[in-house]
Amino acid sequence: MHMADALISPAVGGTMWAVSAAGIAYCSRKVKEDLDERRVPLMGVLGAFVFAAQMINFTIPATGSSGHLGGGMLLAILLGPHAAFLVISSVLVVQALFFADGGLLALGCNIFNLGFFPAFIAYPLVYRKIVKGEISRGRLALGATLAAVVGLQLGAFGVVLETLASGITELPFTTFMAFMQPIHLAIGLVEGMVTTAVVTFVWKVNPQMLSGSPMTAPTGRIAMKPIVAVLLAATLITGGLVSWYASENPDGLEWSMAKVSGKEELEGNHGIHSLLASIQERVAFLPDYSFRSQGTAVPQDRDARIGTSVSGIVGGAIVLCLAFLVGLALKRFTSKTSP
Repeated sequence: MHMADALISPAVGGTMWAVSAAGIAYCSRKVKEDLDERRVPLMGVLGAFVFAAQMINFTIPATGSSGHLGGGMLLAILLGPHAAFLVISSVLVVQALFFADGGLLALGCNIFNLGFFPAFIAYPLVYRKIVKGEISRGRLALGATLAAVVGLQLGAFGVVLETLASGITELPFTTFMAFMQPIHLAIGLVEGMVTTAVVTFVWKVNPQMLSGSPMTAPTGRIAMKPIVAVLLAATLITGGLVSWYASENPDGLEWSMAKVSGKEELEGNHGIHSLLASIQERVAFLPDYSFRSQGTAVPQDRDARIGTSVSGIVGGAIVLCLAFLVGLALKRFTSKTSP
């Protein structure tokens, strides 16, 4: 559900940049105040895992479409909504800048759609209401699945509203919504299952991480080690190997666009679209999670797989460092300025 710049007008893109920037500033202040410093490494590792997981497009049977994990709900459950918003923002920035996944003008929209709705709507109003203080396997599964579905449905609807506000007449509101919502319902169910599996594992290893407030709940140093180790291993395996087998079907957004307009991609009609596309082309050193193509020859399967593996590992490492440094800087700044 990474929007391209052609779906967004400069006015809508600029507005959503401002909204998401304000959200990042607000969440940074809350993380400085509330986040347990022992969870800072988890910010980096979870960010890397979400990056790698988003590379895996899974086929939606009988549709010709595919989907991938959003990750916002998983981050919110394990880190709290404010840290989750910062981490998903880090993932999306790295994807847009270095892998040309999602437009630069649309970056504010993508951060809002994939970050705000799961962290600040679905997590407190769905997941927390279901799980409350009585954690069990059944409550975790029901809460994570329903919250993931709600978050993704709201994110998909956000895409539809943003294209409507941008005046994209090739994607009429009612028709576009009629395709976007059902396909993202199926994607949300799969995301709910993945989220449930990861959260259940963490709960078994360290139940304290899911008790009380996820921002401040006590976290044992020893119990954190297996969680971090398993997530790091999962990131390497997912980004370096499983990504080879990602579905080549268009994702839910591209599929919906094709059903409505007959095209999986639209052309931007503003000068800023061309300008930002040229910037992205220069900055992205692994576009579309592969090596830059040399000439017109189609890359060999072996080279394509190597490029995908390099993208998964390098991208995961960049996100890990960025999210970790963001959390570390915020907590260190707080400790230095505290009386």
